[in-house]
Amino acid sequence: MQICQNPNCSNPFNHDGNRFCISCGQSSFGKLLRNRYRVLRLLGEGGFSRTYEAEDADRLDAPCVIKQFFPQVQGTLQRTKAAEFFKEEAFRLYELGENHTQIPRLLAYFEQGLSLYLVQEFIQGQTLLREVQQQSFSEEEIRQLLIDILPVLEFVHSRNVIHRDIKPENIIRRATDSKPVLIDFGGAKQVTQTSLGRQATVIYTIGYAPTEQMAGFACHASDLYALGVTCVRLLTQCLPLQNAYGQINDELYDAMNGKWLWQEHLHQKGITINDDLGKILDKLLKHLPNERYQSAAEVLNDLKLKNSATETQIIETTQHTLIQLPSPQKVNLPLPPLQTFQFEVVTVDTGGREVSRDRSSAKFFIEELSKGISLEMVAIPGGTFMMGSPEFEGDADERPQHQVAIKPFFMGKFPVTQAQWRAIAGLPKVKQALNPNPSKFKGQNRPVENVSWHEAVEFCLRLSQKTKREYRLPSEAEWEYACRAGTITSFHFGETVTSDLVTCSDSDTYSGEAKIRYRKETTDVGSFQVANAFGLYDMHGLVWEWCADPWHNNYHGAPTDGTVWEVGGDVYRRVLRGGSWSFSAELCRSASRSWNESDGGLRVCGFRVVLSSVSDAE
Repeated sequence: MQICQNPNCSNPFNHDGNRFCISCGQSSFGKLLRNRYRVLRLLGEGGFSRTYEAEDADRLDAPCVIKQFFPQVQGTLQRTKAAEFFKEEAFRLYELGENHTQIPRLLAYFEQGLSLYLVQEFIQGQTLLREVQQQSFSEEEIRQLLIDILPVLEFVHSRNVIHRDIKPENIIRRATDSKPVLIDFGGAKQVTQTSLGRQATVIYTIGYAPTEQMAGFACHASDLYALGVTCVRLLTQCLPLQNAYGQINDELYDAMNGKWLWQEHLHQKGITINDDLGKILDKLLKHLPNERYQSAAEVLNDLKLKNSATETQIIETTQHTLIQLPSPQKVNLPLPPLQTFQFEVVTVDTGGREVSRDRSSAKFFIEELSKGISLEMVAIPGGTFMMGSPEFEGDADERPQHQVAIKPFFMGKFPVTQAQWRAIAGLPKVKQALNPNPSKFKGQNRPVENVSWHEAVEFCLRLSQKTKREYRLPSEAEWEYACRAGTITSFHFGETVTSDLVTCSDSDTYSGEAKIRYRKETTDVGSFQVANAFGLYDMHGLVWEWCADPWHNNYHGAPTDGTVWEVGGDVYRRVLRGGSWSFSAELCRSASRSWNESDGGLRVCGFRVVLSSVSDAE
């Protein structure tokens, strides 16, 4: 099938053999859009665009959705304005979809012929409109919908975006995990604090939009109103019907008295709703915006999410409102399947010359963070080791050297990257906000740096909420054990390092003839393509890595079981390990330790996460 690229064509579908469009006579069309996208069928048509189901020939015919700019407006000014909306939708999809798994991801945006196109992820599943046409929703299903969709709205609003078209047609229940996915950001509005009170272009769906939105003054509470309308329509199975004259027949809304009749409608059917949910829906549907909920977090607060099967914890939302959510801690769902990977281990002599390069392997699993972004967790075997430095090496804070027994655990193959950080920073807040782009040296695969200890802990909490597995920062003992990987030398490479193995400064060299080339910035994780015997990369240099422990001046009284040393430490200072791009090789040794203020201080720090083995956690 071919698609005509004339945006004014009334019927753009043509057989593959046609040279000219049968509807408008245009000849500017080909079998594949941009030589890769194959159009299959029309999905829908709105005021500014047509939407098609399509396949991506460059990705083994993977399904996708194509939107073609199709403004049904007259005049150059109006068409230019509509084109701007279309381009803004592409930018919004890129920003939002890359950072939240319940929003479709933008795959491409381009111009071909006389038309603009955007390509987005295809969500396999049914819309809630299709579901409610088959059967009305139960009270429990409405509660679950709110639990699943409100964090998405909270995320969208935190990015200063108002969707402006929430309705059953624009929520798809994803077939793979039954999660609702919010689609169609074509009418969404980017706002700032100063622009919230300004009248904007009026975009809405009759029967779902509140009066302030119909007047051009949409706000966050407008989306919450539309969500409330969606819920009562799913409960009652009553959808607004529009006749040929644009008039709405609505059984649920008394327009003369400005009153919703959804509860009366349910009573007529012999259905009752618990008071707590009824009050929540009624507050969502208040006529005046200031009488409604002002944030998705407030709605979650009133839902009082409780699950007797798991522990609960009180956490703080982005508006500093306390809500109650199920805690993922102690759940420890089964791990994804373990896989095997291979890597190279290098040993150097005291002059920094390579003396051996061996091939080894280790087990790991992949944790999916968002679309196209994952976290690789390497299995670290249990064992014992001598922690700290002997008398002839290092400083007094690295002694006394002592034996520690470590239980098996999993550790990130690399320090957390900026792409991974952004993926988790886009999830709902637990205790504090996270800057999605904190790093000075930008790069998707560069390690995140410039984050505080508290921010690293927040990352672990959000990751745990998402995965239902208890991710955390390593104890200082776990970090050194993982770094050494069975070695007793200053570095896991040997007694020295070179610029071919680590990223650190040239302020001095640690041993022998080895010279360090100072790169003056971070590098991509794993860029040296050598690991230690456990399969971990970049344990020396690159970025200082946070540990869970508070700072102690030495190891007198330190635990010998590998746990976090909480007693007697300075809780305002937290341990750092590994050195960094801006510190000398001496400070990159396996036993070298330092500290930083937990709330920031010298912001040159990154981290990697660990996970206790499931058997130990149980």
